[in-house]
Amino acid sequence: MPDTPHRSLRLDDLLEGWRTRAADRPIFVDNGRGLTMAEFDQLVAASAAWLVRHGIGAGDCVAVWLLNRVEWLALLFAAARLGTRIAAVNTRYRAFELEHILATSQARMLILQQRQDRFDPISVLDGVDRERTGGLEAVAILGDSGPPAIAGYTTIGFQPNDEPIAEPPGADRTSDPDAPLAFFTTSGTTSAPKLVTHPQRTLALHALACAASFGFDREGAALLAALPLCGVFGLNPVLAAIAGGAPVHIMPAFAARPASERIAANAITHLFGSDELFRRLCEEGMEKLRSLRYCGFAAFSPGAASAMREGAERGLPLAGVYGSSEVNALFAGQAIDFPLEERLKGGGRPSLGAEGEVRVRDPDSRALLEAGRQGELVIRAPTSFIGYHNNPQATGRAVDGEGFFRTGDVGYLRPDGSFVFIARGGDAIRLAGFLVDPVEIEDALKSISGIGDAQVVGVDNEGRMRPVAFVTTAAQGAALDEQAVIGAARDRLADFKVPLRVIEVEAFPTTDSANGVKVQKGKLREMAKAALARQSGG
Repeated sequence: MPDTPHRSLRLDDLLEGWRTRAADRPIFVDNGRGLTMAEFDQLVAASAAWLVRHGIGAGDCVAVWLLNRVEWLALLFAAARLGTRIAAVNTRYRAFELEHILATSQARMLILQQRQDRFDPISVLDGVDRERTGGLEAVAILGDSGPPAIAGYTTIGFQPNDEPIAEPPGADRTSDPDAPLAFFTTSGTTSAPKLVTHPQRTLALHALACAASFGFDREGAALLAALPLCGVFGLNPVLAAIAGGAPVHIMPAFAARPASERIAANAITHLFGSDELFRRLCEEGMEKLRSLRYCGFAAFSPGAASAMREGAERGLPLAGVYGSSEVNALFAGQAIDFPLEERLKGGGRPSLGAEGEVRVRDPDSRALLEAGRQGELVIRAPTSFIGYHNNPQATGRAVDGEGFFRTGDVGYLRPDGSFVFIARGGDAIRLAGFLVDPVEIEDALKSISGIGDAQVVGVDNEGRMRPVAFVTTAAQGAALDEQAVIGAARDRLADFKVPLRVIEVEAFPTTDSANGVKVQKGKLREMAKAALARQSGG
């Protein structure tokens, strides 16, 4: 860990140990190829030179839409040097969601790759309304062959390895640690999706803290990066591994069998993911997983507690973790030496130690609550986000006068200073591991011809949380074609956001409150459960 004041930390500082002690040792293993620190330095410098040559500089935004690969990370480090901003685009996004992040971030360039397996970003881009993408000027396509033409866009090839570099690669000593670097999408419960903004300082400091807290700095540590880099749950462990001197083995996307084989072949010690990820991994057999030291999981699936307990009893070192885009993933993690029932709960000790302050407040009176009493978790840390991009009103609602982020989550403090996360607050739905604001799906449905209004709730269906939509039609007496609406939603949304059912109602159930008329989401959830039960004959 470099002896650098918090305010001066740069992302590049995470690489210093590699340069001085392990320049010729693989820092990444990507697609079967090891990449040394010297080679990564070269790739970062070439990526920065490529961006500059194409007119990208300080204050500009580039949207990155790639599966996990070393070029994603090289672009992040290059952007930090230039003062450029990276909008991290979820690889499961469809046209409607892509339009939103491009417009909100005002990205001048979109960097993507050609089709790989089910990931086909160019075909999705074909469905984007060009008028709704803000200031997008060019689409850069990664690959050795010439870039294909995309109607309505200027396309260029992104081949940083071929970029001439004026000066030998070196450390970054001049960039602004507080310049916005990364935009991550997040969903509130009452508004449209927002862009969480982190400068390189918060990402670097958090990585250094996690390196020590989670044991990435211990002999033999190695990470399997199986979660998407476009989200903090995927990116933060990678940066922590770099900070601790642990090599990172990159998977384009998680698949249980190849993951178990890579764990065994490379003596992987660290893995982070959802409860579903670890359940599927356990099904491949425990013998290949013996090298694992810490498996940090977040509980996303209903009824997953028994599967996690069974995996832990079979010897998998599972521990609950806690985080968010605003405070970074791995903000806290349970200690492996905790009793089994306690370490399988979300939460834990903050990675930053005493600098990661967690309080519990009564959601109504805002009074502080003592250990053991449930309330809203609020967090203050030097690694927290610096605001929602171009949305000071939302930032003001999320951060109180003392600088504490109001998570909206329910939890309680333990007497030892750690905490337990119980549940997400508000109406947000956890779908396929992503926290989704129903408003995202509702807005997409309302853009479909014939739909007047929409409300979406999450319902447990065969052990998975799925969205169910209730809609009114635009014209009185018009018939709803449910399958046509679901098909149109599939063209607009990531697959995990497509409603399982679209149910027509004359009006939504509502109730009067001090703040006006509110839709009864609880009533809609009961209606959705009943509809699914009738459909299955239950």
